[in-house]
Amino acid sequence: MRLLNDLTLARSSGKRIDKTGRTCSGEMSRASAVEWDLCLSGQPPLTVHDNHWVNGERDVVLFKPTVVPEMPAALSNLHNRLRSGISASAPGELRIMVFPTYVDTHGRPRIRRSLTTAELADAVGLRHLGELVSREGVRLEAAFDRPDLPPVDLYDPQHEKPLQHAVFFPAADEETPVVAFARFRIVPVLRHIGWLSPDAG
Repeated sequence: MRLLNDLTLARSSGKRIDKTGRTCSGEMSRASAVEWDLCLSGQPPLTVHDNHWVNGERDVVLFKPTVVPEMPAALSNLHNRLRSGISASAPGELRIMVFPTYVDTHGRPRIRRSLTTAELADAVGLRHLGELVSREGVRLEAAFDRPDLPPVDLYDPQHEKPLQHAVFFPAADEETPVVAFARFRIVPVLRHIGWLSPDAG
C-alpha cells in the first residue's frame, strides 16, 4: 500500500521469522515476527517487524539487519529502538499508543507521549490521521478512560489539554498497527533527515 507519494508498505512473504530477545516488559522470550517492507524510491529499504512473543506480548519495531545500509544517524539510531507495544483494550480489540517521534539536538530519535490532539495532528498530519481512522473498525481515542479528558475529535482537534492518544483496531487487523507505527514513528524521522519533504503527501 502507498503511505505517501514515494513511500510504500507491503507485507513480506508469508513466512514468519523466529527470534529470541527481550519484550517491552524486559522479559526474555521467543518471538514469531511478521516482516513488512517499507520502501522509499531511491533509498535502501527498511524492514518493520510485528513481533508476536511467546509470553503473550506484542510490539512493532524497525528491525536492525546484520549490516545496516549507509544512512543518516537519526534513522540508523531508530533501528531496534523505540518499539511500540500492542495490548488488548477489549474483547476482540487491540490498541497501539500514538507517541510520535522527534529528533533531538544530538540526532537521536525521541518520543512525545502527551500532546493535545491539535499537536498530534501537526506532528503526524491531520489528513494522515484521518486516513488511518477511516479504516474499518479503527478509531483514535484517549489511551486511558478518565472523566477529565477532552474528547478526541479530528474535525475539531482540541489544543487545551495534553493527553496520551492511542489507535484502537480489531484484533484480526494485522495491517493497521504497522501502518500506524510507520506514520508516527518512522515518517517523522524520514522527514527530519530529508528523505521525505515536510509536505510530502
